[in-house]
Amino acid sequence: MTPQEPTGRAPDIPPQARRAPRTTPDMATLKGIPVSAGISIGRAFFLNRSGVGPLPRQTLAESLTEAETVRLDKAFEQFGLEIDQARERIPAELKEHGLILDSHLMILKDPKLAGAAKKYIRSLRINAEWALDKAVDDLEKAFAALDDPYFRDRIQDVRTVAGRVQARLTGQASEMKAIENRVVLMAHDISPADTATLQTDKIMALVTVQGGKTSHTGILARTLGIPAVVGVTELEREVRDGDLVVVDGLRGVVVLSPGEAELERLSDLKYQFEAYQAGIMRGCHLPGETIDGYRVKVKANIEMLEEVPTVVNNGGEGIGLYRTEYSYMNRSKLPTEEELYQEYLDLATIMSPRRVTLRTLDAGADKFVSTLGALDERNPALGLRAIRLCMRHRDIFKTQLRAILRASLAGNVSVMFPMISGLREIRQAKAMLAEAKAELRQEGSRFEADMPVGIMMELPSAVMIAEILAREVDFFSIGTNDLIQYSLGIDRTNRYVSHMYQPLHPAVVRSIKHVVDAAHQAGIEVSLCGEMASDPFCVPILMGMQIDCISLTPQAIPGIKRIIRQATMDDCKKLLKLVLESPSVSRTNALVQETIFRQFPDELMFYSSLLDREDGPAH
Repeated sequence: MTPQEPTGRAPDIPPQARRAPRTTPDMATLKGIPVSAGISIGRAFFLNRSGVGPLPRQTLAESLTEAETVRLDKAFEQFGLEIDQARERIPAELKEHGLILDSHLMILKDPKLAGAAKKYIRSLRINAEWALDKAVDDLEKAFAALDDPYFRDRIQDVRTVAGRVQARLTGQASEMKAIENRVVLMAHDISPADTATLQTDKIMALVTVQGGKTSHTGILARTLGIPAVVGVTELEREVRDGDLVVVDGLRGVVVLSPGEAELERLSDLKYQFEAYQAGIMRGCHLPGETIDGYRVKVKANIEMLEEVPTVVNNGGEGIGLYRTEYSYMNRSKLPTEEELYQEYLDLATIMSPRRVTLRTLDAGADKFVSTLGALDERNPALGLRAIRLCMRHRDIFKTQLRAILRASLAGNVSVMFPMISGLREIRQAKAMLAEAKAELRQEGSRFEADMPVGIMMELPSAVMIAEILAREVDFFSIGTNDLIQYSLGIDRTNRYVSHMYQPLHPAVVRSIKHVVDAAHQAGIEVSLCGEMASDPFCVPILMGMQIDCISLTPQAIPGIKRIIRQATMDDCKKLLKLVLESPSVSRTNALVQETIFRQFPDELMFYSSLLDREDGPAH
């Protein structure tokens, strides 16, 4: 779930709006991807449409190809200058979005995009627009082959940058239109550069054609506390400026010119959701503690510094998982130790005294930098990734460990190694950490000598020897997304088998309990940082296991905290016992749904609409 702080504002709907239905016979509903929860009702206003239209395609005389590459360079340079200028103009409340501007600047400077386009200009003797389009197509195919949805979504950033360069090549770049009244802002896409000139006080909701679950539009909407739906492919064809629309960020739909009855229903739902948001936000800074006194730490999973304000505002008790991969993406050179140190130190300092857990690189060689070279892997999910990649490229790993150690001087930093399959990998990683400590001591650099070290428990092999691994580390963090995928042999992004991705499968529940028990027997803390941590059907079961900490998306923290505070440990243990005795996933799901709906009928009104999404947990 992704509840946001309520806007507290009534929708700006003029009286005549209810009497101005769309001329089409039936009310239309457009589907997309919900990225910021809530409901807004207002008039559509297009920031931009698909922009450059059909791209010109021309073949050139060989003598003109170099001039064409110069034209391409100038378009890249122009957009780069505009990004620099936009960074200076970003409103104070959106300053954190400068980091995304930096990432777009990295894409502009990355030779994989501009370099590939120039090769097409020279080899095929085609114009810059056509060549850039072909270069983006090539990158899109490469991104589509990645197994991680987060990395696949990064192609959206490449498309955005390329689209803005195309607009400058074709001379169709335009100034942003002024917004006179409060509107539902619609666009083909919203780039970080657009953020600099947005009149945020006049925007009720965001809807775009482009974008995925991790796109900039969602981050922007969550920062502003407004609903957003992305990936609405029919948006530009079906919606006109001034149309009355309802943006439902709970279900991921846009309702066009609703009739009187539907408008009244959605208005009621909007006010109910805002009242719910107000309630959970009032209690979000209270501890995650059951009625009978059992305390669960509730932390956040993030990948960018700009998410920190949301963590703090939503009552996050720390960062349970900081995905460090983002710093390695969309750049032609590896980040330096100093760059990583500054990033980690900033994060730790801002969050202090709350603890920050930095997960070392959890990526494959094809996911972040070209300098590692391409790998021909038939199954990347089972290939050279995470700790395996780091042990192959020890110089990269050592640089990151040194940066983490230096940042540990803040006093609240932990390090965590991903995709550990056995004892040998832990000892290898710890040996590298010891080498980094020795080097820093010799150089006179200070760090926290006893910085906590943990591992991700996400492979069945690690689960089976949890008692052995627990003797080697200070904490466990259970990554249920991969654990479920590897335990059940299910690719949750594969539409043919995604329905079989079942968090409450008996094998998964028993695996998690085994890890929790092994950790507690060894006297170490155990947390869980997968999607199960934000699933109200799973959290009471995890609490029954006496898990120490859950880490989830920042927006889900207030709602989950309230569920925890309305539960009792006695009830959670009883539910866990019934689940462990259940012989099948269908029986477990039915049992859990019946129990949870009975205990938290009001709480699940909005969760259930989110859990029904195709990408959500199956129940």
